[in-house]
Amino acid sequence: MSSFDFTGGVTPTRVLFLNDHEHQASTVYRLQKGWILQFRLGPSVFGKKVDLYTNYPSHTEDKFERCKYRQVPWNVSSTNPDDDTAVQANINIFMAGSFHYYFTYDRERQGSGYFLVDPQITYGKENKVLPLDSILCQTVLTKCLGTFDEWKERLRVTKEAGFNMIHFTPIQELGNSLSAYSLADQLKLNSMFSTKDRQYAIEDVAQLVESMRKDWEVVSICDIVLNHSANESPWIQEHPECAYNLRNSPHMRPAFLLDRVLAHFTMEIAEGKWVGSGIPKEITLESQLQSVRDGILGYFLPQVKIHELYMVDVKALLEEFKKQASEGPHPHCIPELGGKVQILQDPLFRRYGSTVAMGMALQAFNGPRYEVHSEEERLLKCCQAFRLHLKFLNREKHKEVEKHIVVGVENILSGMRYERIQEDGPKIKEVSEKHPLICRYFTCPYRRLSLSEEEKLMFEEGKCDYMMAHNGWVVNHDPLINFAEPGSNVYLRRELIAWGDSVKLRFGERPEDNPFLWNHMVEYAKETARVFHGIRLDNCHSTPIHVAEYMLDAARSVRPDLYVIAELFTQSELTDNVFVNRLGINSLIREAMSAWDSHEEGRLVYRYGGEPVGAFLQPPIRPLAPSVAHAIFLDQTHDNPSPVQKRSIYDVLPSAALVSMACCASGSNRGYDELVPHHIHVVNENRQYQSWDMGGKEKTGTVSMESGIMRARKVLNELHFELGLKGFSQVFVDQVSEHVVAVTRHCMATHETYVLVAHTAFTHPKAHHKPRNIRLQGDIVHMRFMACFKHQSSKGNWDFREYEYEKDEKFINGASGFCVELRENFPISECPLIKVWPTGEPDSFEVEFTDFPPGSVICFKVLLHKDARNAVGDLRGLLSQLGYSQRAGDESETQELQNIIAQLSLADLNHVLYRCDAEEQDLGYGGGAYVIHHIGAFEYCGLQGLMTCMGKIRLENDLGHPLCGNLRDGNWLMDYVTRRLKQYRGTEALGLWVERIFKPLKCLPRYLIPSYFDAILLGLYNLCLKQIWSCMSLFVGEGSDFVKAVALGSVQMGGIVHSAPLPPLSGKLPLGQTERTLTLAAGLPHFATQWMRTWGRDTFIALRGLFLLTGRFQEARALILAYGGCLRHGLIPNLLSGGSHARYNCRDAIWWWLQCIQDYTKLSSHGIGILEDPVLRLYPTDDSPPLKSGNVEQPLHDVIQEALQRHFQGMAFRERNSGMQLDMQMTSEGFNVAFGTDYETGFIFGGNVHNCGTWMDKMGSSEKAGNKGKPASPRDGSAVELIGLSKSTLRWLKELHQAGKYPYEGVKSAPPSGEVTAWSWKEWEECIGKNFEKYFWINTTPVPENEPKPELINRRGIYKDSLNATQPWADYQLRCNFPIAMVVAPEMFDPNHAWTALDMAEKILLGPLGMKTLDPSDWAYRGHYNNADDSNDSSIAKGFNYHQGPEWLWPVGYFLRAKLHFAQVLGGSLVEETKGFVKSVLSHHFIEVTTSQWRGLPELTNANGAVCHDSCRTQAWSMSTILEV
Repeated sequence: MSSFDFTGGVTPTRVLFLNDHEHQASTVYRLQKGWILQFRLGPSVFGKKVDLYTNYPSHTEDKFERCKYRQVPWNVSSTNPDDDTAVQANINIFMAGSFHYYFTYDRERQGSGYFLVDPQITYGKENKVLPLDSILCQTVLTKCLGTFDEWKERLRVTKEAGFNMIHFTPIQELGNSLSAYSLADQLKLNSMFSTKDRQYAIEDVAQLVESMRKDWEVVSICDIVLNHSANESPWIQEHPECAYNLRNSPHMRPAFLLDRVLAHFTMEIAEGKWVGSGIPKEITLESQLQSVRDGILGYFLPQVKIHELYMVDVKALLEEFKKQASEGPHPHCIPELGGKVQILQDPLFRRYGSTVAMGMALQAFNGPRYEVHSEEERLLKCCQAFRLHLKFLNREKHKEVEKHIVVGVENILSGMRYERIQEDGPKIKEVSEKHPLICRYFTCPYRRLSLSEEEKLMFEEGKCDYMMAHNGWVVNHDPLINFAEPGSNVYLRRELIAWGDSVKLRFGERPEDNPFLWNHMVEYAKETARVFHGIRLDNCHSTPIHVAEYMLDAARSVRPDLYVIAELFTQSELTDNVFVNRLGINSLIREAMSAWDSHEEGRLVYRYGGEPVGAFLQPPIRPLAPSVAHAIFLDQTHDNPSPVQKRSIYDVLPSAALVSMACCASGSNRGYDELVPHHIHVVNENRQYQSWDMGGKEKTGTVSMESGIMRARKVLNELHFELGLKGFSQVFVDQVSEHVVAVTRHCMATHETYVLVAHTAFTHPKAHHKPRNIRLQGDIVHMRFMACFKHQSSKGNWDFREYEYEKDEKFINGASGFCVELRENFPISECPLIKVWPTGEPDSFEVEFTDFPPGSVICFKVLLHKDARNAVGDLRGLLSQLGYSQRAGDESETQELQNIIAQLSLADLNHVLYRCDAEEQDLGYGGGAYVIHHIGAFEYCGLQGLMTCMGKIRLENDLGHPLCGNLRDGNWLMDYVTRRLKQYRGTEALGLWVERIFKPLKCLPRYLIPSYFDAILLGLYNLCLKQIWSCMSLFVGEGSDFVKAVALGSVQMGGIVHSAPLPPLSGKLPLGQTERTLTLAAGLPHFATQWMRTWGRDTFIALRGLFLLTGRFQEARALILAYGGCLRHGLIPNLLSGGSHARYNCRDAIWWWLQCIQDYTKLSSHGIGILEDPVLRLYPTDDSPPLKSGNVEQPLHDVIQEALQRHFQGMAFRERNSGMQLDMQMTSEGFNVAFGTDYETGFIFGGNVHNCGTWMDKMGSSEKAGNKGKPASPRDGSAVELIGLSKSTLRWLKELHQAGKYPYEGVKSAPPSGEVTAWSWKEWEECIGKNFEKYFWINTTPVPENEPKPELINRRGIYKDSLNATQPWADYQLRCNFPIAMVVAPEMFDPNHAWTALDMAEKILLGPLGMKTLDPSDWAYRGHYNNADDSNDSSIAKGFNYHQGPEWLWPVGYFLRAKLHFAQVLGGSLVEETKGFVKSVLSHHFIEVTTSQWRGLPELTNANGAVCHDSCRTQAWSMSTILEV
């Protein structure tokens, strides 16, 4: 099967969001050359002026400089430059290494992190790229290669075994210990590689390395040792300042003194002086260790009195105190300061050289003494107090130092115990100068003196320079803290595992601190990088990180694609990541020998790379996900024991096989394959490796393919290389039995699979063991190989002989007598270890392990079953229509799906993507939301319900999710998706196409179903979104992700629901059936169907954002005309119910309707024509029953005029069918509706205390609590938002009439008796404008003439919520309604007053998502809404507090628009400040709409943004008003 391009040719792009105060020093982000790193603003920094900086070069010709940052320019991907969700900055990735970024606002760094770019390692004459996951690295101890002229034949062993990378330990001159890591000269080739006839140099190594790269296709890396140098390094003797010594680090003098105690003790034991005290010359018993403890603590330490180096000279300090105190008491004596007078350590650590802060001491102890009668007595008392305090400080310091020393002694004994007594230690018995009690911590290049004489040398200039500290490592020490610096007690506490042949180098913080050392090491790093393709950073965790950073930067300046590996012992993945990030470590060394059993080894194989088998296909543009640091996984590292020692010889092959199946770099140590049964020690091993026997027959000093597991190793390496090169990136590890592990590697592109099964032997095998069968899907192509490790003389597979070993004196040799029975590429029926059985199902089989002993490995290749392969071909052909590849072929086939989707209307797409359970059931097909066991029903029946769930599953590759289980278990979900699309007329063609693509999907192995199902739906979903954008306005189509996400509310809410029809429209209108039947749901899931779906108020609050701004003018037109046809009593319905059962109990819907008509005329290109559109009147008179279609038609402008005329003249009526059958909660008085106009102010008014005619319409329903029939917020009188809406309408009509586009000049009232009042639009509008501030503004300071009831004022600097309410306090309540008036009629407001009121609303009402519906200081405020509350509390029972505090979202849009408007009016810095503020507020809505299960904005939240479970999870007007901002 050919591979398949799932990226569709799109450049891989990883998106990294910048979040406020997110510093990601311990998060690893990996990238590859050729990718794009895209930075975007996270919601937490919306509204901030964010500047982004990075040290990544801007051009390929630029060099990397770590401290040179450049500002990365922002681009905007939408038409709105102020939309922070569309801001992005791209970095084209072309250079390897570690790079840092940070961002600022308010002139400070607010976030930062790193990103790593993998190097491209090339090999061969064609410079092929070696994938990191195909690396096969073998370590060689360079000192064991012999003279340089013999290297090639010894290195050929690595090449012939199939490795493609050699790790050389340092090639430079070694110190006297001949430790591979104790270098005497970092710039000179080890002289032991030269011969009598030729002196070789580093350049000779460089030529060999390049030759191996080209001819053998083997690259090379080498260690770089930065932290220490050999004791006898000539340059150290010339520059002793380069090491930590007692001159530049006098804080080490106490530890040096302890070290000399141990040196003296060693020599006295060696001389037999302690035999009588129970310490012989050879220590082998625990009791002897206890005697050593006694000797140190009881004899030596009392002589040196280390604690005195930390203490003060009481007498001297007392004399100084007395001298200064004799001048009189301190004028500001504070005795309480006495506790803060502490010892200040003498930096030179002289005995009793420490001091105290004398000024503080005088202020604390030199005070007046009122109980004495003379100055002498006062001075005596003060001195006595000070003396006591000094003695106390000395005692405490003595205790502190003693604790350190006791710990140190115990660590000494622990080290001795390991070295001399423990079974797993080297068991060194002798105590001598060569084998001291414990490894020394310091050099002392002088003849043996007494302890007191040596102490004098500690302070002698020219001598103490050469008393240097050894290097080593500290268990569980924070690797980011230098253990040799002042403040550390590691050396005194003897916590260092020291290397006595090397001294620790002292770099300081910057090159200027030690110029010679930095220059020397830079030259060393550059030379290593010049010669080798990579670097292993030795002792990484103990190397000062800033030093390693600097040196690696220098190395990369020579070789930009440097491959860097390191081994870390930090005990923390997060700390590991800090090193990985700062140093640009490409692979962390991991070792299989750390596993204690096969289960743990299998876990490590899975842990260190790859993704699960059947993993989801990730889109090419996706969030940059944190990575586990890339691993180079070795079966054995060179500084650990042989597995033959630690486990058993029968585990060598199976563990090597398991490691080779890890989806990461892999490796081993020279000697592993040759069965060397001991540790090839980096210090003690002085023999040479064996050479490759070109003749194929082993002889002394050579190895061949028949040696150890060499032949099997080559096969394993070939397999590992192929798996990495060909993209077998999916991994599954199966613990078949206690000792048997199966590893699967799968290639998603070709659907080829390799299964390797290994029988491990962590201990010497004994009993016969048969593992369980394993079941697999597909067809076994062949056995890739079979390998059995056994003794040559064994009698059968289960005869496990012990190994025999005779150590060669010259060559590093392995155990003999073993062989590997290996066979490659043969039919599985010929494999004697297993049998394959059919399962009864055509696409699966079982493998039985009939004779599979420890030490055995099998590997076989599996392809999909023939039917499944054909199905994949068919499936991928159809997937190409979803954009997954540029597949050549029939153009018409490629266009088929696009043509189908292009025919879908937005109403059809409502069905494809959305529809909640109630909407689906309303179709009458017996459908509903799909239910998944354990997680419940999806929110939507359409694709969005699935995509919301699949998005997180895909990102996390969560194949264990119940949805994935459902897909694997059966085809129910596929059938569900197909059936609902086919049943709906508008989506039938799409349903047939989906059915066609699901047909081959059902034929695939079940483990592949979730991945392909997701790919199909994701592709289909994205095509549907493109169709939506193409059907909407440019504002949406070219808008940001935020704009598009909110605009989807238009499709989400706009659908055809049979139980909630529109009233009939005139047949003269050029509208299709869709426009004539589509309605706008108020919210989901509660307001989805029947009479609860369509509300006049909700529809027209939401219409501007969801239909007009999105360009859906025809649907908006239909809704305007349909509601206009229902006009009755001068009102449009609150509840539509198809028009024939409409309810007219709200006073505000008519004004929102009029506002939408105004907006329609301004936003639609031919919008003014709607005024002439025919309106089919259902109720031509207030008393008429609903008429049939076509009886009475009027132009829209006549209907508008009727509504305004009725409001000007005034109306009073009683709702039809009033009583329980209409509203079970309302009292009789509540059914009385009245409204009119105040001719004095021009304000419209209406309502009564028994009903609620605005959007705050909660009617009490609890008899138990006594609120039944009582409106929570009647808002009768003149509601502030209605004044604004009426003013806006009048202004518009005035302008239209003046332009000759509206036939009526104004309104008149004609009462039965009395004078006729007639107002033009201008007169009415001006009357409102003249009176608004006077009657609604509550000044910040009292204005008596405008405040008839000052006792009701709770807050100042606000606008009233209403005027002349029956409940007088209601007028003065601070609510969220006045910003609506500010937006639609800003000219009514004094700009400064408006800004003050908005500021109050921001501080008091604004919540995380919504606005409080009532001031929290109000007596009626209740912020938590629970409609199910059945308590006796009338203020909350049955949700009475619906609008008495809970935070509603839709007013936020108007609040923000008002802020933006008046900021522009007031000008200055307010404009930019307000833009930033608005962006910050909207960030919460961005998060909500993109993460909510409903992918919408809720109706409301409880106090402080808490989730309200009774709220609609997505609400039309919430989405609309946020979109309008």
